[in-house]
Amino acid sequence: MAEIIPLPSTPAPTPEPLWRDLLGRRLRSLRQERGERLFDTARRAGVSPQYLSEIERGLKEPSSEMIAAVAGALGTTLLDLTAAVADDLRPTAASAPASVRSGAFALAA
Repeated sequence: MAEIIPLPSTPAPTPEPLWRDLLGRRLRSLRQERGERLFDTARRAGVSPQYLSEIERGLKEPSSEMIAAVAGALGTTLLDLTAAVADDLRPTAASAPASVRSGAFALAA
């Protein structure tokens, strides 16, 4: 009978964080830096506290209009918020495999 030789295991690549996760973390951080409750920020942005909580936890994909409203309620601009989230992505992108950095993507159906 043949001997079974285990193949060397390679660690699974760490998946890149999702935009909505990083956006949510950034929004929560901005809100907490201001010492605000969800209710206060949500009221000024014109969204429900539940919806804002879901955005902060990365559970919702808000429209650009919603992101701009929340950004404005937190005293920042859509441009500054987007740039900050993009900066949060950069360390991850630098360590991504070359196939990802070069634009080779696979999407699940």
